[in-house]
Amino acid sequence: MMKYVFLILGSVSLACGIVGIFVPLLPTTPFLLLSAALFFRSSPRAYHWLLHHRYLGGYIRSFREERAIPLRAKVMALSLLWITSLHGFFFLLDHWIWKGGMLLVSIGVTFYLLSFKTARKK
Repeated sequence: MMKYVFLILGSVSLACGIVGIFVPLLPTTPFLLLSAALFFRSSPRAYHWLLHHRYLGGYIRSFREERAIPLRAKVMALSLLWITSLHGFFFLLDHWIWKGGMLLVSIGVTFYLLSFKTARKK
């Protein structure tokens, strides 16, 4: 029974990770790592598929082996983060508390992403 629960949770986490590629404040790598852990406990086939996936496998392998994020992922995440944050700051938020909170979160996420090594192409 728990195998199916882990498989479903892994699939939900995988979906969140894929959405996180395009949504700035939703992290991709942690969701993919969670998916890999859940798939490892539930389905060796799903785990193998995820680790060897053309696009998603690199996130997991580089983070698992080197604790590094690929350069393209860093650039994409930071670009989308700041485009979205600045849009919200100038066009959507009207109170200084919300604007300050948006800037603090954006700065925090930026420092967090930059704290990881950049994965090297092999």
